[in-house]
Amino acid sequence: MKLFDRATQFLLPILTISSMMLTSFKYPQYGVIVALISQPFWLYSSWVSYKKGGQIGMFVTTSILTVITVWGVINYWFLS
Repeated sequence: MKLFDRATQFLLPILTISSMMLTSFKYPQYGVIVALISQPFWLYSSWVSYKKGGQIGMFVTTSILTVITVWGVINYWFLS
């Protein structure tokens, strides 16, 4: 197994759960940053699922959520 694949298996849930916890603990400005850090791992994982198993829905959803997360970072850190 490649190193990036192995790192994805650990970082994806750790970062995603951390971002949700930060948001629920009323720190959404930090939650969106952690969520944005997790997005490359989500994109990679969903791309592999698409290429190997035809799971296009997961890749489309992840791509849209990445755009939403970028907007959240812009909203909290640059427009506030």
